[in-house]
Amino acid sequence: MSSSSSRPENPSALRERFIRRVSADTPFYRLFNHLPDLAFFAKDAQFRFMCASQRFMDRFGIADESGIVGKNDFDLFPVRLAENFRRDDEEVLGNGKAKLNIVELFFTDQGIPDWFVTNKLPLVDAKGRVIGIMGTVQSFEGKKQVLQPYLQIDRALAYIREHFRTGVSITELAQIVHLSPRQLHRKFVETFGASPQAFIMKLRIQAACEALQKEAAQINEVARDLGFCDQSSFTQHFHRHMGMTPLNYLRQFRLRRT
Repeated sequence: MSSSSSRPENPSALRERFIRRVSADTPFYRLFNHLPDLAFFAKDAQFRFMCASQRFMDRFGIADESGIVGKNDFDLFPVRLAENFRRDDEEVLGNGKAKLNIVELFFTDQGIPDWFVTNKLPLVDAKGRVIGIMGTVQSFEGKKQVLQPYLQIDRALAYIREHFRTGVSITELAQIVHLSPRQLHRKFVETFGASPQAFIMKLRIQAACEALQKEAAQINEVARDLGFCDQSSFTQHFHRHMGMTPLNYLRQFRLRRT
């Protein structure tokens, strides 16, 4: 019988046979290494990273994939950020549904806070069981169309990113975006679920978490660099947001590193 008259192969079977032939040394996700501002990761059902693109690993100074396999978000991120990521992961694993266009605040490789868009999808085995999560992370600049509601106060965010360490006047911030302080407050609550003051404080605390993870970090220096009037005030705000003192956070992080 000629090939033209033979029955075409089932597409699913054709794809499965091809996938089985692909070597583990040439994973598809390495394509993400060549896409600017886009990073890829995958985790197993225990929330451990199983693979990641180089762009994702660069954020943590990890040169080889073996350096990230087996780690989880709590090994890499400040506790509060890791808790947020874990909640999203648990939801995807629990219901098997994708979570798309999650807007989150990260720090760039240069230590500058910026907005990123994360997509998470379930990973399933041959029997359709959810066995993990795969996802992408893209920068604010790389996906502005997703962030249209945020662009109304884009100038305010840009100003905050530049000045949150030295103090931001809400009145001055409102003038920059040509809104009254009340209108600015309403925009922030609608967009972020928090007032401008709460948003800025959250950013300062996240920056503090990043700073406290550096070797030889000193709490009083971190407090001063982030514009707190004294170490006592810093400790009070840090405890309110993180559920622990800066000293306990510092000890906990160093313990995880040893």
